[in-house]
Amino acid sequence: MKITEIIAGKTTLSFEVFPPKQTSNYENVYNAAMGVAKLKPHYMSVTYGAGGSTRANTLQIAKDIQDKYDTSVVAHLTCVGTTVEETCNALDAMKEAGIRNILALRGDKPKDFEGEPFKDFHYASELVEQIRKHSGDYFCIGGACYPEGHPDAVNKSADIDNLKRKIDAGCEFLTTQMFFDNNIFYNFLYKIKDKGINVPVIPGIMPITRAGQVANAIKMSGTNMPERFRNLVDKFGSNPEAMQQAGVIYATDQIIDLIANGVEHIHVYSMNKPEVAKGIMDNLSQIIG
Repeated sequence: MKITEIIAGKTTLSFEVFPPKQTSNYENVYNAAMGVAKLKPHYMSVTYGAGGSTRANTLQIAKDIQDKYDTSVVAHLTCVGTTVEETCNALDAMKEAGIRNILALRGDKPKDFEGEPFKDFHYASELVEQIRKHSGDYFCIGGACYPEGHPDAVNKSADIDNLKRKIDAGCEFLTTQMFFDNNIFYNFLYKIKDKGINVPVIPGIMPITRAGQVANAIKMSGTNMPERFRNLVDKFGSNPEAMQQAGVIYATDQIIDLIANGVEHIHVYSMNKPEVAKGIMDNLSQIIG
């Protein structure tokens, strides 16, 4: 089922999982991803390694989630370092696997990548155009957005202009990068509405369950860490069990505030942790059906 159909007329909760980077770790990561799928969220997304490095594993995990748990999947697809032909081959493989939803991303250059990172594509909007050109309306296409601005953007206004190009190219919904202050998200919604962006915008929430994740989150997205959250990490960061519980509660509090303010769809970066996903689902059992 397409994401636009899934989110129509109801409140939804979805989770993201990632495939293993190394074949030797496949079983552990696979089992963790399936553990999240067993919770039966409204849909799931499966990430794509830099430069398509996990392409085969992404497709296999996405297919198994759909086939074994009857849960619709969004498969990530990146275009950095790829050609049109490679992209079309990936689209054909996704279609053959029964995938109906794609998150179209520019992606990051792999650390060991040599050569020109931008071959036939420079921007995610070009990837969206190619998906539409090759596959018509078969796929529901989503895109990423950055409430605090893309790290490579000249400024926030230019970033929103680029976002509008993705929408005009055929992007049907957006999922945000993580944020820890809901006011940032609410302000972002006002700004993009002024630019004529009216597709569903699904906030991405990441439960921080280990103190070490904070530095990685800042590095990945440049996100602002509110003092309230920093205090939480300072207090519980040295106690793994307490930190996990506090992180799940903080994320749940964010989600409840979002829903109370009319945001009907939530995407959680579960980091392949079924226990974290379950904790959030349990906390929202009477809020999200």
